Amino acid sequence: MKYLILIICFATHSLFAQNFTKEIAKHRALYKNEFLTDKNSPLKKEDLKFLQFYAANPSYKVKTYFTKTIDTTGFDMLTHSGKIKKYYVFGFVIFTLKKQVCKLFIYQSEQLKTTKGLEDYLFIPFTDETNSTATFGGGRYLDFKEKDIVNNQLLIDFNKSYNPYCAYKGGYNCPIPPKENDLKITIEAGEKLFLKAVQE
Repeated sequence: MKYLILIICFATHSLFAQNFTKEIAKHRALYKNEFLTDKNSPLKKEDLKFLQFYAANPSYKVKTYFTKTIDTTGFDMLTHSGKIKKYYVFGFVIFTLKKQVCKLFIYQSEQLKTTKGLEDYLFIPFTDETNSTATFGGGRYLDFKEKDIVNNQLLIDFNKSYNPYCAYKGGYNCPIPPKENDLKITIEAGEKLFLKAVQE
């Protein structure tokens, strides 16, 4: 009986891993296609082969606990081009990853708050210990909507973290992650360095 239970547990875990890998593969296929449909895209079809990603890893999909922040003033977030963009602190999340308690702030763009269809767009720019070695030195991004926060909880999947356009080409106003969103751990998930940039 004990061995039967072990076999069932192993089969269940294996099926979960396969399904998760398929989910991330589908997400990345859609992500790549957006470069071909966005008129402001820095990449062409022939550039897509230079995109690199960590293998899908479900351990980087974490439950976080959200706290709302009342920010009516906002602040200036610097971009890689030197331009300033105004953001509001929407709140922050606390979670445990790699046996460390981590904290990330969630921001809301002043511009998008007044853009029809994007009013509930939320943004987490972050840096970690992989930057400039395995991932873009300027950090990576995660996107959410307000409805993703349920009962003061937000599910974050770092496998879906992506590079700003500045990782591929200059001239874009990509926000620089604030110091408060610097994680003192390695996030070996999501998008890696743009291979073409590394080769050049």
